[in-house]
Amino acid sequence: MLIKISSIVFLLLFSNCFQAHNNVPETETVQHESDRTSIRRLDVISFAKDHLGTTYKYAGISPAKGFDCSGFVHFVYKNFDIDLPRGSKEYKLLGTALKPEEFKVGDILVFYGYKDLTQIGHVGIICEANGMKSKFIHSSSGKAYGVTISNLDSDHYARRFYKCIDVIQEGSQN
Repeated sequence: MLIKISSIVFLLLFSNCFQAHNNVPETETVQHESDRTSIRRLDVISFAKDHLGTTYKYAGISPAKGFDCSGFVHFVYKNFDIDLPRGSKEYKLLGTALKPEEFKVGDILVFYGYKDLTQIGHVGIICEANGMKSKFIHSSSGKAYGVTISNLDSDHYARRFYKCIDVIQEGSQN
């Protein structure tokens, strides 16, 4: 009889350990993943903004010598262990195009060139997400002649817009 009671008490205590462990909601893990992605996105933008004002340099890939647009995007994401193409034309086939309401901070905007609206010629990183009214950070060969923040809805960029892609979600090892 004593053995039966001991066994029942042991089983009840032991089953409570498992039950307590199983009471951890599954959403907690998802939330942590989401938080890490959010923090990572903000870290990407913070790092990119550290380079505001860096001069434009054709084929440039470093803050010391300057950046072109794809060199800047490549440099920023390489700092977060995301390897992206070095040339803007290579972004045409990269990723899945997002709808404007899906744009997030850290997503990459892909544009046609300003002289040739049939070839990809420019890329930038969304730093304030608001659909087609988003702001993005990029290295411009235009008036700013360096790393600057521009409005996606300006005539110059809106007419050249090709797509927006999420390289953090697709490319991360989170």
